[in-house]
Amino acid sequence: MKHSLEITYSGKPLHEAQKALILLHGRGGDAQSILSLSEHLHVAEYALLAPQATNHTWYPRSFLAPVTENEPWLSSAVDIVGQTFDKILEAGIKAEQVYFLGFSQGACLTLEFTARHAQRYGGIIAFTGGLIGQNIERTNYRGDFKQTPVFIGTSDPDFHVPVERVYASSNIFREMNAAVTEKVYENRGHTISEDEIELVNRLIFR
Repeated sequence: MKHSLEITYSGKPLHEAQKALILLHGRGGDAQSILSLSEHLHVAEYALLAPQATNHTWYPRSFLAPVTENEPWLSSAVDIVGQTFDKILEAGIKAEQVYFLGFSQGACLTLEFTARHAQRYGGIIAFTGGLIGQNIERTNYRGDFKQTPVFIGTSDPDFHVPVERVYASSNIFREMNAAVTEKVYENRGHTISEDEIELVNRLIFR
């Protein structure tokens, strides 16, 4: 199965905006649900783009499964994020004014896409996620984030995302010259907290 490009737009029209935010929903979610998060973020002047996963899932297995078991869905999902990013660039918005945000499965996809295509972005937010694969294949990730601000938040424990994978992912982003803020909440559950919202508004959506 492959995904088809289906983007829900909100915020400022692309041709009027100077900044854009790509939002990636989690398993079982949809574009509208992740877009509703923008009401709590300082993104009133941003173009908002939320691609929709086929059958509400970006890939079928856990993000910790061998990559081959999540193909061809995973490669197609990465490609969908790339196509969404290209639409923003074609509208004249520069890469350093493009932001990425994802929750859960969408957070994993956010980290995976940006690590595979490292450059200076406006900011990267992963609400409970990590790089994808049974083992992290470090050779997949090259480039220089040039101090792109990155926020990765999670709970310890989290049923879906082991905190060890969050730490390992954060370290790789640091190695690639990202300015990483990592926040681990005790027994918070698989959700997005008000504290995380306040942090990303202060650190990234300034």
